[in-house]
Amino acid sequence: MAAEQTAPPEIRPRTVAKPDAAVVRDALGVGVAVGLSGFAFGVTSAGSGLTILQTCALSLLVFTGASQFALVGALAAGGNPFTAAASAFFLGVRNAFYGLRLSQLLALPRALRPLAAQWVIDETAAVTLAQPTRRAARIGFTVTGLTLYVLWNLTTLAGALGAEALGDTGAWGLDAASPAVFLALLAPMLKTSTERITAALAVALVLGLLPVLPAGMPVLAAALAAPVVLFLKGRGGHGVADVGSAAEAGNSPKGQAR
Repeated sequence: MAAEQTAPPEIRPRTVAKPDAAVVRDALGVGVAVGLSGFAFGVTSAGSGLTILQTCALSLLVFTGASQFALVGALAAGGNPFTAAASAFFLGVRNAFYGLRLSQLLALPRALRPLAAQWVIDETAAVTLAQPTRRAARIGFTVTGLTLYVLWNLTTLAGALGAEALGDTGAWGLDAASPAVFLALLAPMLKTSTERITAALAVALVLGLLPVLPAGMPVLAAALAAPVVLFLKGRGGHGVADVGSAAEAGNSPKGQAR
């Protein structure tokens, strides 16, 4: 009787745990780097006519830098307060999409979710999504959120108090720290050609729509890049699907062996 043939066991990639100390170090680096840009917000807000109390309340309650800068920038330009608030709102909507993904990844107890929602921003999402395990994701989210929240509010107060002494915030370049750090975190996560094409299309949409749409809307419109790329890839025709498949095949073991 022929020996019974058995299928070879399925080999699954094993998730490599990341040391807690490494997660904390990375999270602190992001929190400190971005938290310093609260100086620029404090100075800008005070220069726009807001009181120290109003400036600090924005950082404590809103806590999303892009929306805060949009609000005080519109007010400084003489815009209507309702229009300024609408621009800030549209920019902040993207955090709701982060929350949908982070809620599944972190799986926090129900009682902690309203508190954690306050820390769902670009930087915490980027650090959390980069972690290989749930434990590392929770540590990264907590350390980044706590560090950034404390520093952002302290530097906001310092900036508002010393607005005249600090002078032109553009000379400091602190307002560029937050987006620069976020892009540095995002770039290594774009591993496949499909992800890179999606990111490139999103950038093109933002730059193209920036002159014609109100503040905040181009960022939301950039979200259309993902379904467009997935639709083109799903059709299996020429274009994005072929480019993505060819590049990914070249990165696979079979592609490298050819």
